[in-house]
Amino acid sequence: MSPFQLTRTLPEHATEAALRSDVLHGLTRTPKTLPPKWFYDARGSELFDRITELPEYYPTRAEREILLARAGEIAAATGARTLVELGSGSSDKTRHLLEEFSGLEAYVPVDVSESALRGAGRTLLAEHPGLTIHALLADFTAGLTLPDTPGPRLVAFLGGTIGNLLPDERAAFLASVRDMLAPGDFFLLGTDLVKEPSVLVAAYDDAAGVTAAFDKNVLSVVNRELGADFDLDAFAHVAVWDAEHEWIEMRLRAESAQSVKIPALDLAVDFAAGEEMRTEVSAKFRRAGVERELGAAGLETVRWWTDSEGRFALSLSTPAV
Repeated sequence: MSPFQLTRTLPEHATEAALRSDVLHGLTRTPKTLPPKWFYDARGSELFDRITELPEYYPTRAEREILLARAGEIAAATGARTLVELGSGSSDKTRHLLEEFSGLEAYVPVDVSESALRGAGRTLLAEHPGLTIHALLADFTAGLTLPDTPGPRLVAFLGGTIGNLLPDERAAFLASVRDMLAPGDFFLLGTDLVKEPSVLVAAYDDAAGVTAAFDKNVLSVVNRELGADFDLDAFAHVAVWDAEHEWIEMRLRAESAQSVKIPALDLAVDFAAGEEMRTEVSAKFRRAGVERELGAAGLETVRWWTDSEGRFALSLSTPAV
């Protein structure tokens, strides 16, 4: 069997259809919204990589600190022979785990980007020639059937990405993760923690304006893919801490009254001056809340690690008996 295999579960035009649906639904509701997954074309991914290096943006550094310090403990606690990573991207974080998982036989990256899966596969096989990689080109929020790989399995969802899901979406996602797990399998979850609002807002509204460019990139994607005529300069990036829900909202604020045409959808969208469109929710968590949500999905938390400043957490859970 080839050391690299890719299984496509996304229909050929699924991405285009999803973008059309999301833009039509999001821009004809009140308040207007666009999902954050559309930030990430090639330009958006480049901008996000720059964000992770900014002094204000602590989550990537904090999670990396935990992975470097605790990868050996994670390997020992799970005994995993297969690592499944949801939303794997470039698989950069995976490297910290692979170094410590001496008994690992298979890696299953799951992502919507075929180029990212193939690029990461080439890099990892060069570093770990004995590893079998079975990549899944799939949307992990739509439910997954994992390939037949040796257990026990460790399913990892890192980066705090779960915070981009609204509460009902998180519940459905965690239930789907539970359905993937057999007895003896584990789930490793990265969650950003509640902290001072000033720290949180700065992380999503950096002084250099990189996050603002990243936020506006969603408009570039809609312009390119659907023929829209968004004027990026006519919108301002806004980051707001919602204390009631304990999440950051990223928004784009119309600087003046305007009408945007989206020919591919035969749609014209009016914006009032000062009107804000939500482009991302990034929920922050407390340990009790994480354990409660995992428990509601049938998962029992067995380990909890944070970075040295208590900014970010990794939790390890297993199917409840």
